[in-house]
Amino acid sequence: MSLYAGIDAGTQSIKLLVYDAQSRQVVATASAPLELISGVDGSREQLASWWIDGVHACFAQLDASIRASIVAIAVSGQQHGFVPLGRDGEVLAPVKLWCDTSSAHECQQIMQAVGGKRRCIELAGNPILPGYTASKLPWTRHHRPEVYRDLAVILLPHDYLNFYLTGERFMEAGDASGTGWLDVRTRQWSPELLAATDPDRDLLQCLPPLVEPGTTFSIVPTIADALGLSHAVRIAAGGGDNMMAAIGTGCVVPDRLSMSLGTSGTLFAYADRPVVDANGSWAAFCSSSGGWLPLICTMNCTVATETIARLFDFSVGQGEAMIGATSPGAAGLTLLPFFNGERTPNLPDARASMLGMDLRNVTPANCYRAAMEGATYTMKYGYDAFAAAGLEFDTIVLTGGGSKSAAWKQMIADVFDLPVEVPRQAEGAAFGAALQALWSQLREKGDGTTLPELVAQHAAIDLSLSIRPDPVRVDEYQMHYARFLRHLEAVRALDAA
Repeated sequence: MSLYAGIDAGTQSIKLLVYDAQSRQVVATASAPLELISGVDGSREQLASWWIDGVHACFAQLDASIRASIVAIAVSGQQHGFVPLGRDGEVLAPVKLWCDTSSAHECQQIMQAVGGKRRCIELAGNPILPGYTASKLPWTRHHRPEVYRDLAVILLPHDYLNFYLTGERFMEAGDASGTGWLDVRTRQWSPELLAATDPDRDLLQCLPPLVEPGTTFSIVPTIADALGLSHAVRIAAGGGDNMMAAIGTGCVVPDRLSMSLGTSGTLFAYADRPVVDANGSWAAFCSSSGGWLPLICTMNCTVATETIARLFDFSVGQGEAMIGATSPGAAGLTLLPFFNGERTPNLPDARASMLGMDLRNVTPANCYRAAMEGATYTMKYGYDAFAAAGLEFDTIVLTGGGSKSAAWKQMIADVFDLPVEVPRQAEGAAFGAALQALWSQLREKGDGTTLPELVAQHAAIDLSLSIRPDPVRVDEYQMHYARFLRHLEAVRALDAA
């Protein structure tokens, strides 16, 4: 029996999924929680060693026979994180994450150095937004000068796990396009943006080579022994979590829209050409499947519902049960859920706000619904940019932890006025990584199956979980979403003041 594993290194946990391609069944899953170091300046960091510990903890949960049958692995990782390595491969500092907004000022400095936001988009297809890797370099130069002095290699989170597993330093275009330095049209590093990040240093020398989708590497024998794996295991290129979720949800062909409800919320659609917006309304990323992945990212999704649940001291499961007793609009409450600042809309210094409170509507259930609605409205705001550009979709394919919520699925169908489908494998990123590992090994053996063909065979939809919009609630949510937009504009003015 040959098994294929996907590792997903997220913000809240390390997840491991093991897939049997012959029976088309997930045969094992495991997870290990992660901590988060948060600062009042918007910093969000983790130690890279926590990810390694989490990977070991996940493999330790598997039966030895399953570990021995794994033949290929791919890693999915949270995007944009800056893992600084010294010359000997040592990690020099805590990893600044995708949700870290402390370097927002440095974003503006980089863009000004190349002639502004529009020039930045002309050079690489994207502006430099808070959370992108590029801004973390000048921040580190200023706040951790000894780290910057000793910096020899720049890696992203999934790159670092690949480095640990293989001893090799490499990147791939999907995750690399989230650094801010990659020209997504050509899949080449932009010398102008690298120079704008640091005019006194050749940062290109710190970036590892870019490899093509389907490339595989050998596992380090001592690491294989420690994890209980065969020395013959191959490590595929992997990619960012959104790129792997695109594979896991079948978003490897045009006209499919995927939505991931995790700590962050994302909307993405495969394209066979670069889809760049002159105003930077979305991320014009590359995919990890040879195409492109126009993407909307919000920084506050399940973090909003989890924060409200923690505030009122109940579990998310209890919140799911309570929400059935509430109605669309949460009795007048509107939550702007910007607990981590926000990328879409671009408000890195914003903070969460609960508006419309009176003496009767501030109940735990209404507040929980307001959190779910606020996270959904924020993604709808991003979706509106897709729609304004003429992009059309007939279905939303849902993945991530929030996809397990029946209430949230129905809310998304109603707010977006689109049918919602849920893949049989809910953990799209880890499953997508396992499928990439499978495809990469087949490719290495000379099998001509394309990735879209393989995904069509394995990424099945669970028809029993499909949801259609409720016409009455569609109309109600249009009114409540308009209220959200009015509050958003008022807060935007405060944020700019």
